[in-house]
Amino acid sequence: MYIMDGKAISKIVKDEVKQEIKELGIKLKLLVIIVGNDPASMIYVSSKEKACKQCLTEAETIRLDGNSSQKDVVDAIEKANNDKSVTGILVQLPLPDHIDTEYVINKIDPNKDVDGLTNINQGKLVNGMKSIVPCTPKGIMRLFKEYAVDLNGKNAVVIGRSVLVGKPIALLMLQANATVTIAHSRTKNLAEVCKDKDIIVSAVGKAKIVTGDMVKDGAVVIDVGINRVHGTIVGDVDYYEVSEKAARLTPVPGGVGPMTIACLMENVLECYKLQRGIK
Repeated sequence: MYIMDGKAISKIVKDEVKQEIKELGIKLKLLVIIVGNDPASMIYVSSKEKACKQCLTEAETIRLDGNSSQKDVVDAIEKANNDKSVTGILVQLPLPDHIDTEYVINKIDPNKDVDGLTNINQGKLVNGMKSIVPCTPKGIMRLFKEYAVDLNGKNAVVIGRSVLVGKPIALLMLQANATVTIAHSRTKNLAEVCKDKDIIVSAVGKAKIVTGDMVKDGAVVIDVGINRVHGTIVGDVDYYEVSEKAARLTPVPGGVGPMTIACLMENVLECYKLQRGIK
């Protein structure tokens, strides 16, 4: 079994971004909007701020009270849309229940949408057009590339159907000529769906939902899950069981997570190029 080291590859990606920023002689700025004090969200925002410093990118975080209105969030977005110094805008999810997430996300200028979640960027992805690709799926595709995982003609299953991970990674794998099945928390006989697949991507957020008996020998397994069990962070995959059968496997932590942050930095640079018509 070969571990797909997201930490190592994320450093390569961030170094590439840093080098291109130096060569272009440009200034980039990521604006993050966070509503409330969700502990996990605060950690994620901190890691994004750290990555910005590593990649010579300015970071600004607007912290709004958890009781802030939807209008407060939209006003912050629209101000950033009109601010030429802001390269990319990220609204940290989840938002409080009283705020319509889809409505708010679609107020972001698509050319500043570093998460690739606006309807315009999602629609472009569906149609195979140039778009800002969500960071986690983008990171997974980079891992496939770095570890020479050829998707052409492979049978794959994606467990999870979110717009952040499940749907976009399925589309990206389809574009790479894989045959993709989408499963989810309501799928019956999940083990039967998975056991003959060459590639398994699990992003359903349920600890150890993928066990050794579900994985064929030599499969590639990507674990996107982040679950807290007895104070420890674990993925969706039973790592020890699956490691005995998989040819390649991402660990949790240290697999897909670092790639997500690195590809966010890549997307900030991509937004800059889109805004200025640079190919």
